[in-house]
Amino acid sequence: MLDLRGKTALITGGSRGIGRAIALRLAEHGADIVVNYVRHRSDAQETAAAVEQFGVRCLIVKANVAEEKDVQAMFAEISSSFQKLDILVSNAASGVLKPVLELTQRHWDWAMDINARALLTLTQQAVPLMKQGGRVLAISSLGAVRAVPNYTVVGASKAALESLVRHLAVELGPQGISVNTISAGVVDTDALKKFPNRDEIIKQSLERTPLGRLTTPEDVADLALFLCGEGAAMIHGQVLVVDGGYAVQG
Repeated sequence: MLDLRGKTALITGGSRGIGRAIALRLAEHGADIVVNYVRHRSDAQETAAAVEQFGVRCLIVKANVAEEKDVQAMFAEISSSFQKLDILVSNAASGVLKPVLELTQRHWDWAMDINARALLTLTQQAVPLMKQGGRVLAISSLGAVRAVPNYTVVGASKAALESLVRHLAVELGPQGISVNTISAGVVDTDALKKFPNRDEIIKQSLERTPLGRLTTPEDVADLALFLCGEGAAMIHGQVLVVDGGYAVQG
């Protein structure tokens, strides 16, 4: 059984959906958890209570990961509470869903700042706390490599995120820090509810997924857990897809 006792993990956007599932899975295996949120404090508190049921510590930190000063303040709290960080999961994401001709510079900057640049800022703050090495995971989506209706700026930002992971892997590997991307298939979270064609997306995904069901937050969390263990020591700079086979059909 994978043992994360003595490890500390930060999950951005950790109060709901995939982030919450990852927080709970890592806590289940002994890691102390930092749950980052920006709006939903009650959800963060509920997640923290569930995390603590595993007998580990949980710190809740409000911070907008697109704002460098917020990230710096969050890491000051982490340093004060735990003195180190072993696992960083860059999960927080946002963006508008609009046709190309309706997009503005604000829409572009918003998606890029939260979905891509945040990973750079988070990693820059995390590395000094990873004195014994560590794991960095970025959560992406199939929209990084496939055209999805109304997903233009989010897809572009996820593609930038995946590229950034590869560059971070090259620079941080010598310090014992592995960096990887988890690309999730269609997951029925609150984020998917914002898609005007949600029902159609779910229907098509079920039809095209060889394993016959949607990817769940827990499926993503299981992969995150594996990547935090010694069995994944030589997986580095990669995009690992968890989608039940959806993507292999083109």
